[in-house]
Amino acid sequence: MLHGHPAHTPGAQTRHIVRLRRWLLLVCLSLPSLLRADPLRVRVVSQTVGSDELLLAIAEPSQVAALSALSRDPNYSAVAVEAKAYPQLVPTADVESVLKYSPTLVLCTDYSRAELITQLRRAGVKVLVFDRYYSLEDAYGNLRMLAREIGPAAQARAERTIADDQARVQALRERLRYARPVRVIAPSTYGIIPGDDSTFQDLCDHSAAENLAYTLGHLHRHAPAPDEQLLAWPIEKVVVAGNDLDSALAPFRVLSPYKFMAAVREGQGVVIKPWEMGCVTHHRVEAYEDLARALHPEAFR
Repeated sequence: MLHGHPAHTPGAQTRHIVRLRRWLLLVCLSLPSLLRADPLRVRVVSQTVGSDELLLAIAEPSQVAALSALSRDPNYSAVAVEAKAYPQLVPTADVESVLKYSPTLVLCTDYSRAELITQLRRAGVKVLVFDRYYSLEDAYGNLRMLAREIGPAAQARAERTIADDQARVQALRERLRYARPVRVIAPSTYGIIPGDDSTFQDLCDHSAAENLAYTLGHLHRHAPAPDEQLLAWPIEKVVVAGNDLDSALAPFRVLSPYKFMAAVREGQGVVIKPWEMGCVTHHRVEAYEDLARALHPEAFR
């Protein structure tokens, strides 16, 4: 009696068809990820200054479709000069003005307009939302997260950037090993000052500075300035953002309560670049170095 080959029995054929269908389904589900990982197909639109800085650090120029409306403004952007080479979104960009760049990926933050994110996703565009940016470790995490979406070359650039920054931070730590922390605040014309869990606190932590709004005022993030308490704090330096100290201090010389502070009246301040005060990316390492150099010049001689 002859027996048919097992591969040709009805049951075997059914199993073969099922396996084939599963394989095809897996390919279809994997296709979007494969396309995103192909560097030649990646087109990224960045909607915020922070994501501009991340993107330009690790992407190929051909992968940058457009940058944020503030990307070329040196008051906010650490990459203002480099950003001039790329298209720029209009202020308060809507979904149509983003989609005209044919992005495969759009970079937003948790403070981006929710309706824009929803509309982009409905249009079938991948949206990456950054929601952690208070510390340098957050910045490293954001670099790596973005690099995974762009491809292997971007991942390699991200790791090189992180390694370089870690070496710079370690070198700065060695310089400041014996430095006494300088007691500082960062005044604001908006009636609030930064306490803990803020970019300014992160600057202080890496620059041998004591943020009195945190240590004495116990303020969290950006909080209303306690006017009467401020006048009693032993402030040695005020940290301001600008191009020179005199012009950066000028608004505070006529603004209460700062105009009554000896540090303000006597010009006891240090100035850092405008974008450095609120930097949320790996570029904050440059801000650490600049603030440390201003507060502890003896450590850099």
